Amino acid sequence: MKWTREQYLNLLSSTPSPRPMFCELFGPLIGLEDEWKAQGATPGELDLSEFCFDYVPRIHAGGRTGMVGGYEPQLLEDTPTYSITRDSLGRTMKLFKNYATIPLPLDNPVKDMESWLKIKHFYQYSEERIDKEQALKAAQLQKEGVLIVDSIPGGYNTPRELMGEEALAYAVYDQPELILDIMETLADTACRVFDEVCKYVVPDIISVHDDMAGKSGPLYGPNQVRDFMQPYYSTVWEQLRKQGTRIFSQDSDGNMNPIMDAMIACGINHFYPLEPAAGMDIVRLREKYGREIFFKGGIDKHVLRGGKDAIDRELKYKLSPLLKEGGCVFALDHRIPNGTRLECYRYYVDTARDMLGLPPRGEDERTWVRMAF
Repeated sequence: MKWTREQYLNLLSSTPSPRPMFCELFGPLIGLEDEWKAQGATPGELDLSEFCFDYVPRIHAGGRTGMVGGYEPQLLEDTPTYSITRDSLGRTMKLFKNYATIPLPLDNPVKDMESWLKIKHFYQYSEERIDKEQALKAAQLQKEGVLIVDSIPGGYNTPRELMGEEALAYAVYDQPELILDIMETLADTACRVFDEVCKYVVPDIISVHDDMAGKSGPLYGPNQVRDFMQPYYSTVWEQLRKQGTRIFSQDSDGNMNPIMDAMIACGINHFYPLEPAAGMDIVRLREKYGREIFFKGGIDKHVLRGGKDAIDRELKYKLSPLLKEGGCVFALDHRIPNGTRLECYRYYVDTARDMLGLPPRGEDERTWVRMAF
């Protein structure tokens, strides 16, 4: 089903929505398509359109708040199994082709204030960050029911990209002025960008990518969130909230439970993908927070490899009456894993649709739109 922006925004609020929303956030992992081909998948199953997932059309508001400019990327080495490149930050990056979609940094450009100041201008405000034509187009499409989205750089993800995880862990204690300067730069740029963008169109959703947790917990504690991320996020969110932006969405894998309250204090009101294997339980989170925050994802991708009984148990628990009331977009908690039999994925989709009261997939619109934002 194609949703309008208002229907989608109502779903992520206390306003009644037309029905539950069921989608696929990220799509399959590399290699799964070959597995499904061998199992007799149709072209529509391979591109996911035959599963008839819900979606809302969206368009970018026209602001660029992250890094602008940078160094010319270079390919340093290319083999059948991996490639090594130099990216726009000057980092040496290695991508393992057979199973990864994101390259790993082998080095990082920022070690101290001096090295940060050399590239700080990539993150500072300039007029080229505003795409007026895009903003005007977004304003018109917003009237036609298209969702308007924009983003800001992650308050954890950005210094991690600049420094690496280990160096950042030390820097919050040894060089707090460096981390604060990075955060203040991001906040200043984002606020100035949205000052201009909002003259034409107000984003419905502002999103941030942080990926700041593993299975055992987050890489920042509540104190680091409060001291470094909250001043940045709260400043930007308050500006946008007053303009009419309704959703502040954070994407992070892993166990975010220890810092959920701290993130909510930053203004975040929408979380995904909520990995059950890392202890993120959307039913318990709803019981704890009510409709104060909203969710997307939360269905354990690993049960797809466990067979129909495991799928039944997961869906009966996660598709609870409490969550079907609204405030939740039902989806797998990340990419469809390799080893997922096509038969089981079909069963998962058909069973979930039936439990949510959705029409059989043959009777719904055939399409798939990536819903991770």
